[in-house]
Order: sequence, then structure tokens, then C-alpha cells
Amino acid sequence: MKNLLKIDSSARNFIINQSSHNSISKQLGHLFVTQWMKYNCNDTLTHRDLGLHPPAFISQNWIAAVFTPTENRTAQQQQLLLESDTFIAEVTHADVIIITAPMYNYGMPAVLKAWFDQIMRINQTFTFDLARGDFPIEPILSGKTLILLTSCGEFGFEPGGVREHMNHLGPHIRALSKYLGVEHFYEIRAEYQEFGDERHVQSKLKAKNSIVTLVKKLSRSSDV
Repeated sequence: MKNLLKIDSSARNFIINQSSHNSISKQLGHLFVTQWMKYNCNDTLTHRDLGLHPPAFISQNWIAAVFTPTENRTAQQQQLLLESDTFIAEVTHADVIIITAPMYNYGMPAVLKAWFDQIMRINQTFTFDLARGDFPIEPILSGKTLILLTSCGEFGFEPGGVREHMNHLGPHIRALSKYLGVEHFYEIRAEYQEFGDERHVQSKLKAKNSIVTLVKKLSRSSDV
């Protein structure tokens, strides 16, 4: 049995059987989970919609609490880290992490960045040791699979694409995923949303077909 963690980050909602103003990234996430459960009906799912329930931004007091030894933290500091502790526990428990994210201004939504900031904590998700030289940071978690499902208004953000240099969504999340313990990373993208033409229709269809194929692959794999 596997534990799935799905993180949605679009400001838009997703309502089944309603297409107007629906979040495309959340549509893709819903399809992934639906397909997954067809093959893995005994798996568990934890779901967080960051668009509906945004994480708090980290602050000076938050940072001070993080660097205060656990036994010396005040009740206020413990309360300040409660959200972070909850997020970290969910990531630790997960075998498969599904992140759905629209591209906002060529990067990730602020709520998703806030979620990552709450999770990246010394001695919780990574260790820091200058004895390692120029690469002192090492992840604590391991063995996880991350599926990133994204939607873009434009196109050409793939490696070698005309807008590859403007893509600060997928590459950023891939870099951060190391510190969630991710060892297998997959990205599926729907593009052309702002054009709303046949290319957008075909891009969504390709993304959905890729999800079905990926779920079949992962369901047969021993790496997950």
C-alpha cells in the first residue's frame, strides 16, 4: 500500500463536469488520482488545496523558532511551527507526491512557494555540515516519487523550447524536490491556455493521455 499526497496550488477552483474557469492543473491532478486508484484502490490519499487554504509566509519569528533547540522553544514558538510540522509529517508519510501548479508570471504560485518554505527545515528535511565542503546540505528523506502537473498560458517551455529560458516553474520545483526526498521526478504540462485554440485542446488531450500512460507505468514499477 502506498500513501499519496496531492498538493493543489491554483487560485482557481475545480468542479467536476464544469469547464468554465476551472483550474486546468487541478483537472489534471484529479485525473491522475482517479486513474491511480483504479490500479491501486487500497492506497491512501492526503489532499491539500493551498489556493483555498494558503500557508503562512515565514517570518523573523518563524526563523528564530526553527533555530531554537526543541527543548528550549516557548509555547508561542511551538505554535508558530505547528503548520510546518504538519506539512513535514505529511511529506514524510508520503510515497508519491502529486503537485498541481499553474505557471504564474513564469514561476510557481506564491502559496506553493510558501508551502516549500514551511517544509525546508534544518534537521527536519535536510542537514547542514560544513565538513562536506562546498556542498554542505543533504536531504534527510528519500525514496519518494513526485509528479508535477502544470498548466501554462503560453508554450515552448520544454527543454529546447523557445521559452525554455523563461521557465522558472518546473526547474525550480525539480531542484527543491531533492529536499523532499524525491528520487523519481515526472512533469506533464498543458500549454496554450491563453490562445484557446486547437493547439490548447490538443495540448490538454496530450497531457491527459500522458497521465494515463504514466499511471500505468508507475503502477507496474517497483520504484514507487
